[in-house]
Amino acid sequence: MEVCPYIEETFKILGRSWNGLILHYLSKCPENRAHFSDIKRDLKPITNRALSLKLAELADAQFLVKEIISENPPSVCYYLTEKGATLAHALEPLEDWAHHYMELPDHS
Repeated sequence: MEVCPYIEETFKILGRSWNGLILHYLSKCPENRAHFSDIKRDLKPITNRALSLKLAELADAQFLVKEIISENPPSVCYYLTEKGATLAHALEPLEDWAHHYMELPDHS
């Protein structure tokens, strides 16, 4: 029996550091969008450089779009495409499973 090549390609994206968490994070934001600074603040301990690279990678793969908002000063917002939103939606059963079966490390 072979591994499904579509699943294999999907896990190549999700298996890279931060990609799955960024998609999940944006899916929980209002309108599936967030500013760079919000993503950086909430996805500790990712560095600015790593976050920039990951967001560019996900944009190149058409999972999200980078939007530059002309304000003073300008800001950058990212939002999920339909492709990214449907993948994030497909991860919801995994989130349910994790709540049921996974234990979080005790950081006290």
